[in-house]
Amino acid sequence: MRGFKNVILLLLLVAGIFYVFQDRLITENTVTSLDLLSKSTQTTMEPKTSPASITSVSRIEGDLYKWIGKQQSELESSLGEPLRRNLSSYGYVWWVYTNRIDQYIQFGIKDNQIVTIFATGDGLSIDPISIGQSYDENDKNFEFDNEVSFSRASTSYRFKLTTNDMETRPLAQIDTDTFIQFYFDSFAQSLSSIRIVNSEVLLTQRPYEIFYRGELPEAPLLTSVQWREVETGMEQQIFDITNIFRTRFNRTLLEWDDSAAGVALGHSKDMAENNYFSHYTQTGDGLKERLSANEIYYLSAGENIAAQYTDGPSAVEGWLNSEGHRDALLKNDYTHLGVGVYKYYYTQNFLQK
Repeated sequence: MRGFKNVILLLLLVAGIFYVFQDRLITENTVTSLDLLSKSTQTTMEPKTSPASITSVSRIEGDLYKWIGKQQSELESSLGEPLRRNLSSYGYVWWVYTNRIDQYIQFGIKDNQIVTIFATGDGLSIDPISIGQSYDENDKNFEFDNEVSFSRASTSYRFKLTTNDMETRPLAQIDTDTFIQFYFDSFAQSLSSIRIVNSEVLLTQRPYEIFYRGELPEAPLLTSVQWREVETGMEQQIFDITNIFRTRFNRTLLEWDDSAAGVALGHSKDMAENNYFSHYTQTGDGLKERLSANEIYYLSAGENIAAQYTDGPSAVEGWLNSEGHRDALLKNDYTHLGVGVYKYYYTQNFLQK
């Protein structure tokens, strides 16, 4: 598997494709973090606005990290029923709360306990952290380091962050079993999102290079039916977070487009099953041909693709920090979006109608 990934990486380098690393290659007592793959392309009405308020999550104020370890019943008592529940590929279920404009939080629940949280949106109050804060302000409060070490049971672990990791997604330990990943917008030089995890989730996802003694927890094996449930959830998350980011930059909100989503899913699946990463299929068809084959009509269209990101939220953060992808993500001319996810391959198809 390692040799196969090295071959793919070499081919991408030769082709001159932009890439970012974060995937996992396993060696003895070391897990090396490769950059994630991403790429964007574009081809040459006012959208319907999403409901003004689905569920307000502004009641979650201050010390958001203190929700880690709390019971599912406490969350339900405080915020009520989530907008939806999405299975993850890591053994927990996301409870999603959002007003689809400027508040978005996912609580990951396993065995009736909150084990992880992802939060973004300028309408959130999560003291002492605030979306939009500068890097330096958070560095002052949490003292970012390129190495984070801790012990769990009889095993010791050390995460090592690259320069890019430190600039865009530093990691901080805030107590013996709780960590925060800070996602920074490198263009706006401000905090974009946060992810709070316990040690088991962090070790299962392994988003950074890790050195360890002992064992590492593994993600559960999923059936094809379970994978489709995971993928559908990530598609919805990517759509919602995209609109949250567009609100942040005063862009119009996008409408979901089923036809474009079907094309996006087909391309993600084709890349995964045929072991390539490109806007063009192995027969040479690009976005224009795929949309035409499905009789989708548009004024302009664009596509973002990514592979091997931890999940949907991390893929959107990756696109936000890459100029070409960011342009597509925030282009004000677009009115519709379809998202297709297959395993850890992600495709966004944007349309102007």
